Amino acid sequence: MLASASPRRLDLLAQIALSPDIVDPAHVDETPLPRELPARHALRLAEAKACLVAARHPGAFVLGADTVVACGRRILPKASDADTARRCLLLLSGRRHRVHGGIALVLPDGRLVSRRTETAVIFKRLDPGEIADYLAAGEWQGKAGGYAIQGLAARFIRQIIGSYSNVVGLPLFETVNLLAGHSFGRARRLAPTGR
Repeated sequence: MLASASPRRLDLLAQIALSPDIVDPAHVDETPLPRELPARHALRLAEAKACLVAARHPGAFVLGADTVVACGRRILPKASDADTARRCLLLLSGRRHRVHGGIALVLPDGRLVSRRTETAVIFKRLDPGEIADYLAAGEWQGKAGGYAIQGLAARFIRQIIGSYSNVVGLPLFETVNLLAGHSFGRARRLAPTGR
């Protein structure tokens, strides 16, 4: 089961031939706790999503995930409006930032296992026209840090160090290994949760 409504996560799972039996989005408060670091924030939210959905589906494998874009200790928001997206892009312009991915798996016996991963992303310096064009395209809507690496923003990326799929929304290598390490291969079906 997948505890996420993210179409990007579903596409990523399909890419590696994993298709959740059920997609049951988990709606949790994503507000960072006081002084919470980005990596811990991503892992806490992934665990909360998986546990919330597992309570509704006992006996299932339930996968939860979260993605956090951060500059230093600063957690960037999911862009809900063009001004927020613009502020994010201005902050990321010409800089290295980190994308923290948390994945959590609730096993059929109720145990929780989790992992986190981190990818460094380096943006080129953006000129005002590039930012305006990106904002006009609308691709930033609902995206952590105001951009989607799998779309038009790919032209802004000078370098990534680490997992590309983590930046899209789900670190596939780590997810596959987490599932395989807990006998998921024998069960063969995944029940999804949400972002």
